[in-house]
Amino acid sequence: MRHSSLRGLVVALGLITLFLSGCSKDPNVRKQKYFESGQRYYEKNKYREAAIQFSNAVQVDPRYAEAHYQLARTYLNLGDARRAYEELSRTIEIQPDNYPAHIDMANLLIAARDLKQAQEHTDLLLSKQPNDPQVHVAVANLYSAQDDLPASVKEMQKAIALAPDRWEAYLNLGMLQLRQGQPDAAEANFKKAVELNPKSASALLALGSFYQSRSRFPEAEQQFRLAMQVDPADTRPREGLARLYMVQGRKAEAETFLRQVKSDFPSNSVGYRMLGDFYFATGDLDHATEEYSSLYHDHPKDPQVRKNYVQLLILKNRLDEARKLNDEILKSNPNDAEGLVYRGQIQIRDGHANDAAETLQTAIKNDPENGVAHYHLGIAFDQLGNLARAESEWTEAARLRPDLADAQRALASVALRKNDMNALEQTATQVIQLQPGSPDGYALRAVSYIKRQEYSKAEEDIHKAIDVAPQSAAGYVQMGNLRLAQKQYAEAQKFYQQGLDHDPSSADALAGLMNTYLAEKQPAKAVAAANAQIAKMPNSSAFYDLLGTVLYDSVKDLNGAETALKKAAELDKNNSDALLKLGQVQVSKGASDQAIATYQNSLKDNPREASFYILIGELYESKHDWEKAKAAYQKALEIKPENPLASNNLAYVMLQSGGNVDVALSLAQTARRGMPDSPNAADTLGWVLYQKGAYKSAIDLFQEALKISEKNKAAEDPTVHYHLGMAYAKTDQVSLARQQLERVLKIKPDYSDAGEVKKQLAELHQP
Repeated sequence: MRHSSLRGLVVALGLITLFLSGCSKDPNVRKQKYFESGQRYYEKNKYREAAIQFSNAVQVDPRYAEAHYQLARTYLNLGDARRAYEELSRTIEIQPDNYPAHIDMANLLIAARDLKQAQEHTDLLLSKQPNDPQVHVAVANLYSAQDDLPASVKEMQKAIALAPDRWEAYLNLGMLQLRQGQPDAAEANFKKAVELNPKSASALLALGSFYQSRSRFPEAEQQFRLAMQVDPADTRPREGLARLYMVQGRKAEAETFLRQVKSDFPSNSVGYRMLGDFYFATGDLDHATEEYSSLYHDHPKDPQVRKNYVQLLILKNRLDEARKLNDEILKSNPNDAEGLVYRGQIQIRDGHANDAAETLQTAIKNDPENGVAHYHLGIAFDQLGNLARAESEWTEAARLRPDLADAQRALASVALRKNDMNALEQTATQVIQLQPGSPDGYALRAVSYIKRQEYSKAEEDIHKAIDVAPQSAAGYVQMGNLRLAQKQYAEAQKFYQQGLDHDPSSADALAGLMNTYLAEKQPAKAVAAANAQIAKMPNSSAFYDLLGTVLYDSVKDLNGAETALKKAAELDKNNSDALLKLGQVQVSKGASDQAIATYQNSLKDNPREASFYILIGELYESKHDWEKAKAAYQKALEIKPENPLASNNLAYVMLQSGGNVDVALSLAQTARRGMPDSPNAADTLGWVLYQKGAYKSAIDLFQEALKISEKNKAAEDPTVHYHLGMAYAKTDQVSLARQQLERVLKIKPDYSDAGEVKKQLAELHQP
């Protein structure tokens, strides 16, 4: 009997084993276990772990709609919009009546600015779920994205009417009312959100941010500290408090506070990175780099630490270290968009703008919504001389990343180059809104006001620039510029000097001070000011550059200018401005061969500086050495294919040396587009058309060249009169032809083609 019982037990155990084994292989059981595990992780905010488990569930059952939806929500929390979109699409495909998925999809599409597709989902939701408050929240978001704020407010109020106890709707309504300029109503709704959920850090932060925007700083600090208490693990309240300190100018307190935050969050990447990010945001790259070096040592596997450290190394021009770390990032993921952006930045700094453009376009192909990639691609195009493409990329960067102040600064630089003061005002205002604690935006907007003689507005902005950054030279320099424009020279000198007192290395302040003396026709004082500042900062290449410039332009001391500019170049081999002027001084001394040698040597350290090739070409052109001139201009265009000056000069040289007229026409058209206000570009295009027999069109361009010169009060160019005379002759306008050709010899009797001019005049006088 004992033997029989034992055998029965073995059989029973075998059946249990078979049963359990069958359960473990049952796909429904397995997918459910993965799903439940994912839910547990999700509820604990462990989204990466949750994503793994939900992914396992859909691998077991690809049509498991609930798991697809939870995976989409997890990706939303991880900030992975692309994967969230894929999972929401799959959810809706399997389960078309999953209306929460439609709501999430609508909001995701709104964030991506795909408003047409978003509306398809909101229209469906309104027809199927008209009493769901979240549907009206999504519709409100859509109207907000369309800048229809009244309609957005109306929808948010419907959501509140349907669910008056949902605090998030009051929060959203407050945000909308703030945008509408209704601060009192917004405050009431922020307070209502806090009242309904006093444990919500988001509600407290919104109320605190509102108080900060109204300069009610003690109340703002109270809300941020309450948020820290209700959710000690949330880093956002600490970020808010640090920003509040900065707005108030309490930089030392902010730094001390963030050191404590780093200590409080030893394993939270956002928390321990805040101090380094603070240094970066305040422009203290030395401390930021030092801090991130320490963080990288302590957290070598933190991808964001590594990436931020790479960015800082690039900004510090420690390119070999940056390249090594970034290559490791791209080795593990060759399509990493940020890694490609860093590689593009390194290539730009290496002077390889073409390679950078290719790299950054790959990054954008992988991540079309990457505003930072568009911004740096703009820089690459700018280096290539394609300002139109650069502006387009910066505009796109600003659209994709409205918070990217550098994109707005780049657009401001475009506005300055175009002398478009309205655009400068707009972009400067954007910088101010993004970085109210930085003097840059106020200073840039002041420039736009000064140029338009709106002096009271300029002064208001300048005072603000000084208030937010009293140790920066920026505000004092602009106040000097304002007083100089008002011809209040003594006041201008005082403010420029204050700028130098606060920042002894400020080239803008010294340049302003020297310009003031020059405006008073006191070049000796300008020279003395430069020498005085050089005595304080003897290693400043920029200061020697300024000294050399005034000695050359105003004092006419060619030897002194040459010595100063050589010193500027010695201190900084990349100071292209000093090197360009050094060659000009040498030309003025009659040493054009020496100038050519200067520019050729400069190219060893600045191989991507197209200006050197252009000047070399001009010097060879003056010698009538057309082949060497042509080669130099072609090299310039290899670096900057759209450079209008190189295009113009090469077109002219090709005509002089019997080159292809059609190629010259294309080059001249490029030059004319790039330099619409240049008499030389108009003349060159006219001369090409002359060679092609289009004499009437050529005459129009020569006349336009003369009008531009007259408008700019420039000296008359005998070549334009020569070309116009030749064109009149071809159209049998003999009297006008003779008038123009005689004008050539009157302007410059020793004109280089005087013999040809006299020959043409002789033929015109023949009966």
